[in-house]
Amino acid sequence: MERASLQFDKVDADMRNIIEEARVILPGLQALFGFQTVAVFSERFEDLASFAKACHVGGLVLVIVAVAMVMTPAIYYRACRGHANAPMVRVSATMIRGALAPLACGLALDVFTVFHAVTESLATSITVALAVFALLVGLWFVLPGRARRRAGK
Repeated sequence: MERASLQFDKVDADMRNIIEEARVILPGLQALFGFQTVAVFSERFEDLASFAKACHVGGLVLVIVAVAMVMTPAIYYRACRGHANAPMVRVSATMIRGALAPLACGLALDVFTVFHAVTESLATSITVALAVFALLVGLWFVLPGRARRRAGK
């Protein structure tokens, strides 16, 4: 009986940690979404090429996907009246980690848009956007993956 109680406490603590991570990440995502939304109302946005506008809108949509994924664990936990279980923790952890993929894509698309607005060079914009994407993938996926493998998990 005590072992089951300890397992429940661990699962509940894991879920609370995931929700706390979401609370830390969410304000930054919301601020990014706000800046992305406001950008379309600037005069400069009208001067952008159609493909650059499309990239910006794509980035906006991907940030919305990331926001939804980050918010899902708290909503899931609340829907279950604060009773966490192991599958809930697995899904929630996957949502938090998974939100980084659309966020990386969205940021790269917005970097493309900004660099295209500044330089009007398609080659430069693509190069910088790909570099940003590679940096984010490296830091958010490759580095943690290597650390997990080294830890034997």
